Amino acid sequence: MAGESLLCDQDSFYSVERCKEEAHQKGYDKPVFYFSLSTAAHPDTLYRIFRAERRSALGKLIGQYGNWVSIQNYYQSLQQLDEITSAIAQKNSNEHISSLLQSIELLYLSYKKEEINRLLKQMNEATEDTLLKTVKPQLSILTQNFNKVTSEATPYRLLIPHIKWYGSNNQYHFWMSKFLRGDFGTSVRDQKPVVDKIMARLPWTLYINIPAILIAYLLAIPLGVYSAVYRGSRFDKVTSVVLLLFYSLPVFWIGTMLVNFLTTPEYGLKIFPSIGLAGPELDWENLSRLILPVFCVTYGALAFMTRQMRSSMLETLQQDYIRTARAKGLSERTVIWKHAFRNSLFPLITIFGAVLPAVFAGSIVVEYIFNITGMGWLLLDSINARDWPVVYAVLMITAILTMLGMLLADLLYVAADPRVRLDKT
Repeated sequence: MAGESLLCDQDSFYSVERCKEEAHQKGYDKPVFYFSLSTAAHPDTLYRIFRAERRSALGKLIGQYGNWVSIQNYYQSLQQLDEITSAIAQKNSNEHISSLLQSIELLYLSYKKEEINRLLKQMNEATEDTLLKTVKPQLSILTQNFNKVTSEATPYRLLIPHIKWYGSNNQYHFWMSKFLRGDFGTSVRDQKPVVDKIMARLPWTLYINIPAILIAYLLAIPLGVYSAVYRGSRFDKVTSVVLLLFYSLPVFWIGTMLVNFLTTPEYGLKIFPSIGLAGPELDWENLSRLILPVFCVTYGALAFMTRQMRSSMLETLQQDYIRTARAKGLSERTVIWKHAFRNSLFPLITIFGAVLPAVFAGSIVVEYIFNITGMGWLLLDSINARDWPVVYAVLMITAILTMLGMLLADLLYVAADPRVRLDKT
């Protein structure tokens, strides 16, 4: 998709043919989306300039002068000058030829009138060299075409909105078609399939998040229920203070403290192994290295879930049907766990709907602090490296899991409360 780097954008020694071939294979020579909203001054073929920095310079020229036809003629004459000069450079080499090639490359990226005129003047001086005399006519055409850009400006066209329709022949459609077939593309960084990089990192994220979520639910439900049932008791007060403390402590601070005090011999408390993974397999050594990351993910979730469970349970216990159940002589255990508990699950079900994408995406902070190369680490590393195919794939899968989580939550609502039914109309 747009924004991904081509080889020719990174290494100048790649040929134009190589760049075009790569752009065609990856679909970068297509428009970004099904349609675009721009102005009457902008053409519907600007996406064919596959080098992003050159495309950006042309866009800025259009934004100043609004006359695409003149700008296109100027750009084509610059390409022709580039071809002529490059052909001469293949047979001869001197300071003037190198200077002219450098000026041409800068001209591709320039959009300010003063800068372009300065470069054209330098190029004109360089063509005084005997070897470059054949370049002068083309340089003259280039200069004339740029003068037409400035003299025949039509800035009013920039005020006229225009919608351009491209149909299914676009980068998004091309990428989504491959994505739905399980082809997430290749990494710009190391040319490895994105799906292989995800599958290599996903297990470590699951090893951290699945136990953490299970522990959080197993502890939050009884703690929240008993805090609500025995509201105002010593147990409720102590639990509330501890959970509030957990909830208020940021995970990056707790993680850093655990690493400093429990994994290093400096403070005499090297209880756990050093951070990071000892190998690619899940063995006892790596299990011991996952205890602290699991704790960091668990304590925040536990505090939040327990407070939600307590609040929901308190509200439920005040309902009329709870008083009716007690008036019938039902045991307190039956009233709490059969009648009140089931109808208090909605907040935890809502949270569970958000767990699915969180389990996949992982925790960037926790994985970074403990040097666990999971999905959170992969996402952060890919963003820093501008490895957009990996970033797009991870974000898209997370979005899909978010929708599935919402659907699962709706189904669990129905299972938790028979009064909730899908609209049959």
